[in-house]
Order: sequence, then structure tokens, then C-alpha cells
Amino acid sequence: MGKTSRSYEPRVRFFELMNLQTNERFSVDVGSEDKVFMLPVPGGEYELTRVQIGEGPFLSMADYATRFDVAGEQLTYVGTWRFGIDTPRYDRMMVFSAVHDLEDQAQAQEALFARYPALNGQAMGTVLPSPTEADARLYEVMPYPRYQSYFRRHF
Repeated sequence: MGKTSRSYEPRVRFFELMNLQTNERFSVDVGSEDKVFMLPVPGGEYELTRVQIGEGPFLSMADYATRFDVAGEQLTYVGTWRFGIDTPRYDRMMVFSAVHDLEDQAQAQEALFARYPALNGQAMGTVLPSPTEADARLYEVMPYPRYQSYFRRHF
């Protein structure tokens, strides 16, 4: 996400991956400025299912169906993931794209080996999600306000 003149800067809060064989879900919280994420997952076919962004007190979510394969006992680099968000309006979209950036892969490999020295020297395969570019509509996920007058229809 680039520079913006918005009151609140949009930030990716988390994204969710799902193993398509076991239906197990993995949520990756993006809570820092760190660009690299590492997730120990069993081998199989995975899908990026959801991405949530926050803009100040407002939360929005986008649903995706972007797939990639992870080999059994191999380190897998899934590319550099980029997210683009439309300006605030009713029917705004969020764009996902994945690219293979050799410099980013080298930084990810360096961060991985620094954190887990036992993996040093192990080969890393590269798999990009398919499709490498996808867009989805953002929808609000903020809970209803907890005001009694708001729930008059339930009386």
C-alpha cells in the first residue's frame, strides 16, 4: 500500500490460509512493519481465503480463492504478496498480486535461517499462487453498535 491522503491509513490486519485436503485454517496476523512471514504448515494444496484490513476504527474484509501448493518436507517461498485498496466508496475493491522477487526471496531466506539455524543450507522452492493477480470486493465487518434503540425491530 502506497502513500495516501486518507484520514486513516489502511493496513492489512490478517489473512487466512486453508488447507484444501484437511480444511484446516491458518490465520496470519500482521501486527508489525515486518514484511516477512513464516508459517510451518504440512504439505498440501492451500488457498488464500480471506484478507482483513483496518482503517482506524473501521474493518473490511475481502474473500479470495487463490491457490498454491506446499511440498511435504521442503521450504517453500510463495512470492512477494502485494495488496492494493481502492479509495473509500460503496463498491470498492481490493487487489492481490504475487510476484517472484529475487531480492525479497533472499531477505526471507536470510530471516528464516537467522531465526532457525538448523534449517541453514536447506533448499527453498518457489511456488507462486494461482492466479497471481486477483481482485475482490471489500465489505464491512464492524459489529453492530450495542445500543438498545438500534435493536428496536426485536421488540
